[in-house]
Amino acid sequence: MNQSDRDFLAGPGPLLLVPDAVLLPEGPADGWAVTIDDGRFEAVGPADELERAHPQLPAVRLPGHVLMPGFVDAHHHLTQSFGSALAFGEPSEIFRRVWVPLEGALDEESAYTAAKLAALEAMRGGFTTVTDAGTRAGVDVDVVASAARDAGIRCVLGLVCNDADAEDATDRPAVLEQAEKHLARYDGEQLIHPSLAVSIPEAATERTLHATARLAAEAGAVVQIHVNEHLAGVERSLVRHGLRPLEHLYSVGALGPQLLAAHATMLTPRELTLLADTGTAVSYNPVASAWKGNAVAPATSMAERGIRFGLGTDGTRGDGFRLAEAAEFAQRLAYGLATGDSSCGAGWTWLERANRGGADVVGLGARTGTVAQGMAADFLLVDVDTPELALSWDLPWELVRRGNRDQITAVFVAGRLRMWHGRPTEWDGPELVTRAAELARAAVARANVTRVHPTSTASRALIRSQDRSTAQ
Repeated sequence: MNQSDRDFLAGPGPLLLVPDAVLLPEGPADGWAVTIDDGRFEAVGPADELERAHPQLPAVRLPGHVLMPGFVDAHHHLTQSFGSALAFGEPSEIFRRVWVPLEGALDEESAYTAAKLAALEAMRGGFTTVTDAGTRAGVDVDVVASAARDAGIRCVLGLVCNDADAEDATDRPAVLEQAEKHLARYDGEQLIHPSLAVSIPEAATERTLHATARLAAEAGAVVQIHVNEHLAGVERSLVRHGLRPLEHLYSVGALGPQLLAAHATMLTPRELTLLADTGTAVSYNPVASAWKGNAVAPATSMAERGIRFGLGTDGTRGDGFRLAEAAEFAQRLAYGLATGDSSCGAGWTWLERANRGGADVVGLGARTGTVAQGMAADFLLVDVDTPELALSWDLPWELVRRGNRDQITAVFVAGRLRMWHGRPTEWDGPELVTRAAELARAAVARANVTRVHPTSTASRALIRSQDRSTAQ
């Protein structure tokens, strides 16, 4: 597709798109098309039928392309983008040493820029929705909302409701008042969907854990909590409550369809049963497991038991195809090899959890994640006329294992063309990256970040120095 195609797709008014195939929940439908109007899929069906039904619309033919749902990132930290590489080589549970001080060093401009930079990376990687678990930056959370809105990405926006360390117990009711206001603040918004968040179960009082669950359930929103992610966190909960973190949340009435448990890498059989029985959702974050050395969530077992889960980046890298591949790959290494499971859920499991499943767990299953009539037109045009995918035998699995970000020709959110060949269509991406680099240096210099592992260059120099000392 060329510049004229881009200009037409970016124009106002309804569209009739005719790709080679449309990726439906049942699989790819060859020869199908979609019509888009007012930000939604107006119709999805065989191309010849749609062309007859809409003679007033010029058909935009998209040879060599598949139209598929956009990826949904079920767990992100948008204002941490300035320090993504600070986590490399670090031992697990780094939030106190890296993320808290880094976000604490952000002012309004740097928080906005960090969040918009994360949104840019996400859209370049095919994500049309990101789920922000709440910023610790000392700014109004609407700064993050503005960044997502200006970038053009759909955002489930968390408000942190931690209150366990409140110096004055009289401040704790204010947390719930703020939560109620946040849930009502974005009524009528097209791209911003409010959510509540608690960093870890021990960061909130039992009263607040129960109350946020109730508020979110009544509002049709979700509460995001990092749960059973680290061994240290599990052990702290056992010492404090005599219960593991997920068991503790169950005991205070916080489990349920409104809870989105981030990571959930260390689950006992009983905890899997609790998830299944309560309808609690999980964000499976396989890249974070590998980068931080966490355990790998038993996602294939979750799928078998009907536990709701989506896929999250945890801010590691904004690439939907590589996330889906990591989801399958981690299951194969952690569980499949030991049991001789050569399928590990097959390609369709991970592709579905990356879009429709992700939309479900973040509370947007009725709005996005699927190419279907009435759903938000959040989708990708993916070039499949490439060496990686042209010789296709099993497109869903090929997209998981061989798809890559460079094949994404266009990203649409709410029916609008937002990204074309990796560049924003409505704002200056390179200019943002330049400004982000300037602000990031200053923010990291201000932050009291404590790293255990040196940079790659420093590590190599240290090893060589040790080798020389040994030789002498």
